[in-house]
Amino acid sequence: MEAVRFGVVAAFLTGALLAGFAPQAWGQILSTRMWPAKDYTRVTIESRNEIRYTLFTVINPDRLVVDLEGVEMSAVLAELNNKVTPDDPYVARLRVALNRPRVTRIVLDLKAPVNAQAFTLKPVADYGHRLVLDLYPLVAPDPLLALLQEEAAKRSAPPPAPTPAPPATPNAPIQLTPADGLVMRSVPIPPPQRENVARLATIVIDPGHGGEDPGARGRGGSNEKDVTLIIARRLKAMIDQEPGLRAVMTRDSDYYLALSARVEKARRVKADLLVSIHADAFVKPHARGSSVFALSERRATSEAARWLAKRENEADLIGGVNLDVKDRYLAQTLLDLSQTATISDSLKLGRHVLSELGAINTLHKPQVEQASFAVLKSPDVPSILVETAFISNPDEERRLNDDAYQDKLARAILNGIKRYFARNPPRAKSTLARAPADSADPAAATPRLVRN
Repeated sequence: MEAVRFGVVAAFLTGALLAGFAPQAWGQILSTRMWPAKDYTRVTIESRNEIRYTLFTVINPDRLVVDLEGVEMSAVLAELNNKVTPDDPYVARLRVALNRPRVTRIVLDLKAPVNAQAFTLKPVADYGHRLVLDLYPLVAPDPLLALLQEEAAKRSAPPPAPTPAPPATPNAPIQLTPADGLVMRSVPIPPPQRENVARLATIVIDPGHGGEDPGARGRGGSNEKDVTLIIARRLKAMIDQEPGLRAVMTRDSDYYLALSARVEKARRVKADLLVSIHADAFVKPHARGSSVFALSERRATSEAARWLAKRENEADLIGGVNLDVKDRYLAQTLLDLSQTATISDSLKLGRHVLSELGAINTLHKPQVEQASFAVLKSPDVPSILVETAFISNPDEERRLNDDAYQDKLARAILNGIKRYFARNPPRAKSTLARAPADSADPAAATPRLVRN
């Protein structure tokens, strides 16, 4: 009897296999990653197979639950438990466990309710199938408001403590005291103050790549996303020390931001300029030098520019963008007249920056090139993309990781920006302004929006 049963079961299984009803293979998780940032937190699960999932929320307390169907519990997946950092603005804790047969559950304990979006990405570059979970705040941060608050904080900060006088030396001038028969008066010397300006020019600095998208990789192990962020931070610090200038970063930590979102942020803060910072790469290690690009209305000015633009524009595929979200800026038809004028200003800015870069590094091309970079496609913000150097060149990679050289690059870009503004003062438009310091209006102590 048992033999008969075995034969029947064996025959059924054999027929099922031949008919294509083989049990579905368990999904093999290759890696997990987590990118916390104030803009949003991203969780990425990479698999050898396409991932099927269910997403839902639970309240009291707030939790986000993701069920991975046909995915076995593994050590790689369990690593997510330890990838939540204390400074994550949205996730307090994360747990992974087998919920029921062939279903693994991920539970995220939230610090506050979030707007969660999940989507899958097909294999691209070095990545396999990916499930991406993005956690956004219910109210999106306003970069213009953040800039206003940053300026207000600077104005309300106490002045720096006076530097103590150096000790007397044998050759120092004679110091008189009351004992010398003179009446001593304390005459306070006010600390130097920043020049008051009624028009603050806003420069948006865009560190290329980030998060899932490392950008180009040097032979010494450097990632473009790290180099660009460091240089961008140095540039922001220098710009913020200049009277009449303010800098805003599209990203200030290691996370990916869609190309259209970078353009959107520049437009939302009513930027006067956008400078996107990158580190070039080529298949041959001897390629070297700095380059500056502006948007091309029609075609790239060289084959290299066309190749580079294609590679940079594909960053959204690598970084991972939810294509279901409509892009209200780049999807619209760009205004021809506005775009033409903006490109003209971009070329002027690019020539000044390229000239300054030529003083500290070899130039890959002696003129500003043009290509269809998505990050440059703002119709009303002059924009340039700076390829600081070739990270694929071992010598330039070493220089890109040198603190002093990073400062030189940032200083060169700043000098180019200042030269541009010297000949092209900021245009009249809605922007940030600062009232005179001696104004009797209490509200004058904080920045305000002015409609010119």
